[in-house]
Amino acid sequence: MKHNIFYFIALTLFLFSCKKEEKPDYLAIDIQKIEQYLQEHQLQAQRLECGLFYIIEKAGDINRPTPNSMVTVSYRGTFLDGTEFDSSSGFTGSLSHMIRGWQQGIPLIGAGGKIRLFIPSPLGYGDKAYGKIPANSPLIFDVSLFHFSD
Repeated sequence: MKHNIFYFIALTLFLFSCKKEEKPDYLAIDIQKIEQYLQEHQLQAQRLECGLFYIIEKAGDINRPTPNSMVTVSYRGTFLDGTEFDSSSGFTGSLSHMIRGWQQGIPLIGAGGKIRLFIPSPLGYGDKAYGKIPANSPLIFDVSLFHFSD
């Protein structure tokens, strides 16, 4: 009887030790951080189903870029604590090669528009560090769209 209990305990410990470690749900974690940031700063943002929060400060032209558009923007990127990690006053690139948060958010405005994007890390750089941006970092981008073409 004592041997059976010992084997049962050993088998149980073995099975639990072999269990794969689950990764945290960074989308849910970041959504909570962004919601807290918005509440602390008394901001009203809209949210897309993918988890992107945004505030359209100026809608711009009625025509909107598509996921394959070349866009020319100015932007300022910060962490939730306000630390700036990047900015540009005339960046041009293909929207299809940008982070998913930009791919989802920039088409919400037209040329002449301005938007603030609150991007959970899975829609940004995810679990990989990128330059000054640590892995799993929710980001804020203030983006002005100057021009786009398909």
